[in-house]
Amino acid sequence: MAEPEIVPVTEWPEWFTNPDGGDPLTQDLNAPYDKGDLAWLLVCTILCWQITPAIGFLYAGMHRRKAALTMVLQSLFCACACGIQYWIYGYSLYQSRTTNPILGDLSLAVFKNVLAQPSLANSDIPDILYAAFGFTFVSATAMILAGAMLERGRLFPSMVFLLCWTTFVYYFLAYWEWNPSGWLYNLGLYDFAGSGPVHIASGFGALAWSMMLGPRLNEHGVAPTVSDRKSKLAHYKPHSPLLMCIGTVFIWFGWFAFNGASTANLSLRSIYVVVNTNLAACGGGMTWVILEYLYKKKFSLTGFCSGIIAGLVGITPAAGFVPVYVACLVGAITSVCSFYVVKYKYILSVDDGLDIFAIHGIGGVVGDILTGFFAANFVPALDGVSGASYEGGWWNSNFRQMGLQLAGATTCAAWSFFVSCLLLFIINKIPGLHIRATEEQEVRGLDVNYLEDLDFEDGLGHGCMISEGVSRHSNTPPQQEIVKTEGGEKND
Repeated sequence: MAEPEIVPVTEWPEWFTNPDGGDPLTQDLNAPYDKGDLAWLLVCTILCWQITPAIGFLYAGMHRRKAALTMVLQSLFCACACGIQYWIYGYSLYQSRTTNPILGDLSLAVFKNVLAQPSLANSDIPDILYAAFGFTFVSATAMILAGAMLERGRLFPSMVFLLCWTTFVYYFLAYWEWNPSGWLYNLGLYDFAGSGPVHIASGFGALAWSMMLGPRLNEHGVAPTVSDRKSKLAHYKPHSPLLMCIGTVFIWFGWFAFNGASTANLSLRSIYVVVNTNLAACGGGMTWVILEYLYKKKFSLTGFCSGIIAGLVGITPAAGFVPVYVACLVGAITSVCSFYVVKYKYILSVDDGLDIFAIHGIGGVVGDILTGFFAANFVPALDGVSGASYEGGWWNSNFRQMGLQLAGATTCAAWSFFVSCLLLFIINKIPGLHIRATEEQEVRGLDVNYLEDLDFEDGLGHGCMISEGVSRHSNTPPQQEIVKTEGGEKND
């Protein structure tokens, strides 16, 4: 029996006629696509994935030791659970071929009808590849937000909240900005790689979560009074600066792919975006550490890491729009704004110990505004597809753009904050889902309470590994063995 001839696809059928794009048994569905574009997006997708556990390492290093491993667990949860959610219905909610301006439908649920048809983001890549790339965005966003539970949030309710938050905040905002039917998309907002759905949303969601949880207990296990919180907030140094720096390095590394692949093809614009991303991180890191040195007369690894992240946040909406000679300035300005929000955050009396609101929330808003200032019409045209479809910002005397940027940033901030407060209020009222840990759990540490890897703790709140001969479920701490020596006694 003769094998059927494989015919290259020369023209895609209408999506509603054939959502898959053709019959792979008789047609070569790869033919219309450039292999370089496919390779670029696929490699960037793989590199982007590690941003989520890298955020876990960053947060774990910045925590006190007694709650550090809980952040690593959260990063694995976000990578797994948010990935399953994205596959079941998330991708469909923001990338379905609907015409309403608010939210998609379930026509792409479980990736049904997601294969070779050109994606909505760019006709140069297929649906299935863009779906794979989009997964890394939602898991990283959820992990950025997860840091707000800082040492006092209960684990299971936090997981419930993160899945509800991605449903009712992230996917709504993603549809508004990235779907051609979304109202912010049609308004003309410039947000290259997701400042609104990723940074502003997670930053203002973290503010809401921190407010609803209340402040951490102080070193004596006592809740600070309102007057105490107005004068100063509890500040604890990172238990592992090395782990914090490793997390930052991998986030920086992954952000090249996060921004670079948002062109949805391999082009001069992709290269331009990578250069912009690097320069903004450099500018942000140097600016923050210099400012901190001016105040404290010492350098700070925490400051360096915070500045680098702030620079990456600021350039996220701007990377594909601004000229390369202002990228460092974008990172520096974002870093300055975030630095002073951190410095005076005690005025809000909110215990956001990881500065998620300052760096991601305010940093994202600043990035949106700077995009309105510096966007130049020639930068998007470097992708070989956009042409003259972008008017630029104030750089090209398009003064209207600043109003659009402010409208977009305000919308994302307000939606995330109020929906987050509502979700947390509802979850907290459900029996068994109280969002705040008990005083005893907080004092002992979340790691001891939730992780089997750590069953006991010493008097300083440091986790102790399980000793041989002691049951994992024993309530009695392992006893130290006293060994007699010639000079006296020694504890082993």
